Amino acid sequence: MSRIRPMLGAVAALALVATGCTTRDKVAEAHEPWAVTSWGERYEIFAEAEPLAVGEVSKSHTHVTILDGFAALSEGVVTAVLIDSTGATSEFRQPEALRAGIFSIEIKPERSGMFDLVFRVESAAGTESIPSGRVQVGSHAEPGGLLTAPAAQGTAAGASATGGEPTSFLKEQQWRVPFATAWASEGSLKPSVSGPARIRAAAGGEAVLTAPLDGVVVPSSRLYVGLAVSRGGTVVLLRPRAASGRSYAEIESESRLATERLARLQDLFAADAVSRAELDRARERAATLRAELDAVRGTGRTVAVTAPFAGRIAEVMVSAGAAVAAGASLARLVQPDPLWVEVGLRPELAATWSGTPAGLVIQRGPGQPPAVFDARSVRLVSRAPEVDRTTGLVQTIIEVRGADGLRVGTAAQAELLLPGTRAGIVVPAESIVDDAGVPVVYVQAEGESFVRREVRTLGRQGAHVLIEGVLAGERVVTRGAPAIRRAAQMSSGEVEGHVH
Repeated sequence: MSRIRPMLGAVAALALVATGCTTRDKVAEAHEPWAVTSWGERYEIFAEAEPLAVGEVSKSHTHVTILDGFAALSEGVVTAVLIDSTGATSEFRQPEALRAGIFSIEIKPERSGMFDLVFRVESAAGTESIPSGRVQVGSHAEPGGLLTAPAAQGTAAGASATGGEPTSFLKEQQWRVPFATAWASEGSLKPSVSGPARIRAAAGGEAVLTAPLDGVVVPSSRLYVGLAVSRGGTVVLLRPRAASGRSYAEIESESRLATERLARLQDLFAADAVSRAELDRARERAATLRAELDAVRGTGRTVAVTAPFAGRIAEVMVSAGAAVAAGASLARLVQPDPLWVEVGLRPELAATWSGTPAGLVIQRGPGQPPAVFDARSVRLVSRAPEVDRTTGLVQTIIEVRGADGLRVGTAAQAELLLPGTRAGIVVPAESIVDDAGVPVVYVQAEGESFVRREVRTLGRQGAHVLIEGVLAGERVVTRGAPAIRRAAQMSSGEVEGHVH
């Protein structure tokens, strides 16, 4: 005999006997099989067992699920432990799975009476002891079974058995599809307004680079989409060529005049009589004409087209060796940070808030986590003074910093988070299923039984939703709910997608 210490923090929820008793009832028919469902931090236990009698073997088909990934436990040791009022234990060990996820444990009690039931699981996923309620061991004539189910987490003990006709969804089905459950818990979300959005470069964060003269793109120029360039860095090298329709004398005269003007402006700049911008334009003009004059002379100098700001090449419009005319577009440069997010809000939503948002959430598409930005990363740039005639929405521009995961030109759904919070039950958005226009979740009544529960959505923030209709401490399906809905439709004979 040995003693075990109760597991602090181990969590467990309701279980039902096969005859449909509630969690507070004793077994109505002592000779009936019984079942119990319980949860720890690492494993879920769903045990279906025969009646318990002194000296007789009761087989417990114990389904063990690894909660991380919701996979069937294939290798490990599962032990059923009976603990009497003195703390003495009887252990019944099963080191091999009957098949993936199912361990057939033979329980042969030596004494009658009431016992606490604990399942201990040892595997590569960790060792954990999971309290699983209280059982009665009887005699051959009057065998026992489950007396009380394990206490539910939170405040919703016994509530999972309510809400409608349960749907059967076997462990073997759960293990074959993406599936998961979790405790419904209280939390808080910020209120928000949402609408369609498009991501674009901030004002001044996009530039088309053009050829300053007639020339040929130097073959050594390495220009490609995604190329990162620094401010002032060379993007394209051009080898000048003589412009058609202009004589050598004309180009030489223009070059001499531009050089003289540059010299005068340099003197004026030293006396603070002209701006640096005007001096820079004169310097660029003089350099361009000198390069063109060199091209006519055949000296072969090159001219660099540089980046006005640090960024990335978004579009390439020429290829190496191509001849280009003065003013021709060479490449488009964008600044990836900061970005602007243009959000279209319904007029009534746009009127509900003012000032800087408390955050921004960008939904990036199915299977991708949302991009979440806090108040430090966002700034309200502007809000349109009128409703767009084509969309019926109020255009709002939000500047986002640190937006490495966003791409210019992306269309998305955006949520503007507002100051303040709203408390309630928070579940993953994936928990909610649209059932003929009605939002529903599935609550786990026991290991293979689920109850449809209609809910009301009170708010949304990224991948989480604030709902009404579920109690804290109920076990909610967080992944795979559509599979349960299909199973319910098949069992009722309803054709999927057809509303009666």
